Amino acid sequence: MHMIDPILATYNLKKSFGALTATDDVSIALFPGEIHAIIGPNGAGKSTLISQICGGIQPDSGRVELLGHNITQTNVSMRARAGIGRTFQVSALAMEDTVLQNVLLGALGGSGTPWHFFRPALKDWRLRDKAMTALIHVGLQAHAATRASELSHGQRRQLEVAVTLTLEPKVFVMDEPMAGLGAEGSKNLTELLDNLREKAPILLVEHDMDAVFKLADRISVLVYGHIIATGTVDEIRSSKVVREAYLGDGV
Repeated sequence: MHMIDPILATYNLKKSFGALTATDDVSIALFPGEIHAIIGPNGAGKSTLISQICGGIQPDSGRVELLGHNITQTNVSMRARAGIGRTFQVSALAMEDTVLQNVLLGALGGSGTPWHFFRPALKDWRLRDKAMTALIHVGLQAHAATRASELSHGQRRQLEVAVTLTLEPKVFVMDEPMAGLGAEGSKNLTELLDNLREKAPILLVEHDMDAVFKLADRISVLVYGHIIATGTVDEIRSSKVVREAYLGDGV
């Protein structure tokens, strides 16, 4: 068992919509430096779980903790400021702006500066420095002056990571980052996420099992709102319960 405290944890989260139990007593923990993947069939409750972690949905019972603090009652923006960096489910890029402007916008959001101060902020060297550092980290520094609309799908994913990086999150919560990416894009993003765990641990919801098996230190399997197993890649691969419920025999 871990002797270290988790950075992010849920305890006995329950959420029902009428007769449907979307999360049924879900407890998961994310430890420093790790990638913890959540997998499961469509309709398993993954999105509902992520929304409860990020503040979009209040659980009926149970709690969410970040760095040991109970954040269950806080809203989405409070959680973002506290250090939950959510990416990918909805792309929030400003398509007409350049790559650098998008990252500066992200850094501004983190600094609490109102929008009408945006123009002078473009000249603020500390923010520019922070933004360029984030772009270098994701490998987009050569595209700083490119409009976001001209980027490939995969590059937009990289840009979203850069935007989140400027907020210096304590954890990354990633909702299907590989969705819609071709082989090349998936490969690039897998490498990026692999290195990203040094910055902050990643809670990863993903359907791409190749990416999950490459990246995850631990995997939790969610089926009908219930976690049926948590373990290493090898443990999950060889679990009879998991195979019957989700993975099938092809794994």
